[in-house]
Amino acid sequence: MPNTQCPMPNDNMILLNPGPVNLSDRVRNALLSPDLCHREVEFSQLQSRIREQLLQVYDLAGGWAAVLLTGSGTAAMEAMVSSLVPRNGKLLVIENGVYGERISKIAKIHDINYITLSHAWDAEIDIKRLIKLLDENADITHLAVVHHETTTGRLNNLVEVAAICQQRRIQILIDAVSSFGAEELNFEAWGITACAATANKCLHGVPGTSFVIVRRDALPSSDTIPRTLYLDLATYCQQQDKGGTPFTQSVQTFYALAEALQEMAEAGGWRARHSHYSQLANLVREELVSMGIKPLLPEGSSSVVLNAYYLPDNFSYEEFHDQLKAQNYVIYSGQGNLAQSIFRVSTMGAITQADMERFVAVVKQIISKGQFW
Repeated sequence: MPNTQCPMPNDNMILLNPGPVNLSDRVRNALLSPDLCHREVEFSQLQSRIREQLLQVYDLAGGWAAVLLTGSGTAAMEAMVSSLVPRNGKLLVIENGVYGERISKIAKIHDINYITLSHAWDAEIDIKRLIKLLDENADITHLAVVHHETTTGRLNNLVEVAAICQQRRIQILIDAVSSFGAEELNFEAWGITACAATANKCLHGVPGTSFVIVRRDALPSSDTIPRTLYLDLATYCQQQDKGGTPFTQSVQTFYALAEALQEMAEAGGWRARHSHYSQLANLVREELVSMGIKPLLPEGSSSVVLNAYYLPDNFSYEEFHDQLKAQNYVIYSGQGNLAQSIFRVSTMGAITQADMERFVAVVKQIISKGQFW
């Protein structure tokens, strides 16, 4: 584990982990908005504004709903899967990382009938195997897949997967927790049924609020017995449509999300954010490769949000992490079997090109002092 004796983070700490992210001043200041009861009209107006803003990110109109939850991205994922796969349905989960495997855990806990298409964590989705599995399981009604698998930084190819689902009338549920707001999500063309995401990644909000974007006609009817009380999407949507909320929401994080969405819209929306992330990610990749630090995935396979790299020779993750943190940069380790071989660099949050230019200079300084190059 990283050094637990490190000093508390300071105002100059740059978070290169895949969320939470560095906040802009205006988003941070939004947290100082007036205290507000979640049963008052002012909260209802705030909630409705956020729901509209979320649909506007990908230009969605009627027929769609943004459903807000207090919880992490996993809460949104659990709400989506447990609420939208009916008791007589069957789910196929595509796994090629920790978060695909987490969907299977959700399905198992909620006693959902499911099967998996498993891959190595660094593998792309095998379309031939997917088609074969679907041919063998004609009763599949829903498919769940991670868009951006932050285990490795891989951006899964949803165009092919979505086309296969449309041909077979299979509803597709997407984990867009670390891609919503920075990568393309073509809801209509891809036939997306629902996607789950969070405030504190590509949207640059605060941890504590997540959401599901869902086709209204995919929500279960009011007479359906839900699998869950707190995470039932239909209940949330019904009450939010009326301006209410079934449970206490995290009011201050709602303020921050509304401000973050407004800031994003003013800056040019998801396409501008994609371009900015891409510039930063390319800068880091080119500089690290020039130092002999190898990417985990081939060029073109990763998202603009996060890239994974093999650790420099003769450095443990703990040593590398702590030396970077001493210079005000926080990276992320690998998971599972990758924990001791890779590190991950995200470009989300209020991070500038100057921040990343200094980051690669610091990395170069660290490995030069190690005298292993």
